[in-house]
Amino acid sequence: MTVRLIVSDIDGTLVRHDKTLSDGVVAAVGRAQAAGLAFSLISARPPSGMLWIAQKLGLTAPIGAFNGGTIVQPDGAVVTAEHIDPDIAARVLTLIDQPGVTPWLFADGKWYAQTTENQYVPRERLAANQEPVIRSEFASLTARADKIVAVSDDHDGLAELEARVAGELGASANVVRSQPYYLDVTAPGGNKGAGVTALAAAYGVSLSDLAVFGDQNNDLAMFKVAGYSVAMGQAPDNVRAAASAVAASNEDDGVADAIDRLVLPRLTAR
Repeated sequence: MTVRLIVSDIDGTLVRHDKTLSDGVVAAVGRAQAAGLAFSLISARPPSGMLWIAQKLGLTAPIGAFNGGTIVQPDGAVVTAEHIDPDIAARVLTLIDQPGVTPWLFADGKWYAQTTENQYVPRERLAANQEPVIRSEFASLTARADKIVAVSDDHDGLAELEARVAGELGASANVVRSQPYYLDVTAPGGNKGAGVTALAAAYGVSLSDLAVFGDQNNDLAMFKVAGYSVAMGQAPDNVRAAASAVAASNEDDGVADAIDRLVLPRLTAR
């Protein structure tokens, strides 16, 4: 196989645990681009949490937000956007209304929460690159929801909720954890398999020439369709087992390791 396009996940992959982007990763992306490779991003994040990264990496072509449900240009211009069906969004809010679960909803470029009294709010402030808008109810937002998140520090309970919600909704939504503590619900097209397929088409690259980097269960969909996949070293066992190769952890500049050790040698070997 060859590689013409790299698409990277962000949290747990491109950035470190503190959500910072290292100089080593930026330099490695630059080396990939200098070698003739296109580079793009896909994430469960909203566009607001991705644009500064795209600008720092010098990207000029589309990236995928909300697991690829929204494709945007690095300047924030929306190319395509698929929202959750309003009836499904309302149903999701009912299904995740459980003890120990905090709901968030993303719509209209904003992050809506019912309270800031949650241990994951500071992390999401960094990831979404915005402050939450506090609302007591979300019912009036279901007509334009991009993503609904069930947040819980009960990881096993959230895994059980994932199975239950996915079983209830079937093909009408994409239901998958982006972190052990985040259960994301997006539109059917808001899955990373469809997302990287759309990005590859936008870049004029076949899926066989696509390399993808990731670390969580929501990255498995893009591992399945890409010609080459790399898991970060700290990824769960099932994610590492599904990848073509394993790089260093995100804390140890895993994306730089993947580019320099796993991808660029394939170019010189062609």
